[in-house]
Amino acid sequence: MFTGIIESIGQIKSIQSLGDDQAGVRLEVHAPTLDFSDVKLGDSIAIQGACMTAVEMRDQTFWVDVSRESLNKTAGLTHTGEVNLEKAMRLSDRVGGHLVSGHVDGLGKVVDFSEIGESWHLQIRAPQALACYFAYKGSVTVNGVSLTVNQVDDLPGGDCDIHINLIPHTVQMTTLKHLKAGSPVNLEIDQIARYCERILSYQKLNT
Repeated sequence: MFTGIIESIGQIKSIQSLGDDQAGVRLEVHAPTLDFSDVKLGDSIAIQGACMTAVEMRDQTFWVDVSRESLNKTAGLTHTGEVNLEKAMRLSDRVGGHLVSGHVDGLGKVVDFSEIGESWHLQIRAPQALACYFAYKGSVTVNGVSLTVNQVDDLPGGDCDIHINLIPHTVQMTTLKHLKAGSPVNLEIDQIARYCERILSYQKLNT
């Protein structure tokens, strides 16, 4: 589990194929500002919101193996560049964001990312499969960052647009600063919304 509070911006330095085109890859991630004092082999680290397992560590660099399925269902893990990093939380940690599983539910697409006054407006189009899970003032994880939904617009066809306000600190301290219209983003829905939907759908099916 994670909290959605980014601890460090790392850098994917290299990508090595683990086989043919259907195989996964091994990522080399350099994280010069991440505290590795309590990290060991086999521990979980979220990269752009996707939970990965450290399979090798050396100095301020770690390696993870990413399956082809994960590559197909996420964004930001197929090329070198900056990535958001968060170590798995401990039960004694302060939850500054919200409970995040590190399992990407789907991909959204940035519609608008623009500076408005002292803050930034982020508008993301979410697919129909996730649309029912977003609510005004509810939580969403975008590329591993815990954020608050300020507005939801339901669209013809079933998709929806979610609107998020970002303070300058969040933009500066995460890779969200690199977003632009058309950018794909990893979305994880709120855990509470996930269970509520399951309870309601099950009750409807059995009444």
